[in-house]
Amino acid sequence: MIQAEKQIVAAERTQAEPRAGRPVMPTDYGVPASEEGLLPWRHATERLSEAMNYWIGTCRPDGRPHVSPIWGVWLDGFLFFDGSPETRRGKNIASNPNITVNLESGSDVVILEGIAEDITPDLDLRTRLSQVYTAKYADSGYSPGPETWEQGIYRVRPRRVLAWTTFPTDCTRWEF
Repeated sequence: MIQAEKQIVAAERTQAEPRAGRPVMPTDYGVPASEEGLLPWRHATERLSEAMNYWIGTCRPDGRPHVSPIWGVWLDGFLFFDGSPETRRGKNIASNPNITVNLESGSDVVILEGIAEDITPDLDLRTRLSQVYTAKYADSGYSPGPETWEQGIYRVRPRRVLAWTTFPTDCTRWEF
């Protein structure tokens, strides 16, 4: 791989830290106007890394919503999950790559909005994904090898993340 290609790959590995602010909500919800009390970005990334289950929201070609629980890993500023392009979510993503990802907690909320990409990762990324998945889901017996993702892996590129632990005082929105 030539030096310029290596720099592009390295740049794609991590997203720049997003801009923090307040989400836009109706005034009577009581979201503070000041930035005092915003959650740090690491709060969201820790929750995204630690989560065992993610709820993926996609849109069918006819506009109807579709939600499914999946396993995944947060790595290098992206959420990765696997699955056949023949699944309902895979077909939906092929038609419309806009996606929402929600964690299971209704009190320690993290909502990711982004673009899902069906990617073909290089061996280095497949190896890293294998290691992270195996460590995370070891108790479930899921131990995929790097060959697992020669195809059938999705990368979610965040556009916006919302989070809160004490609604509405620490409601935070990050924009990429």
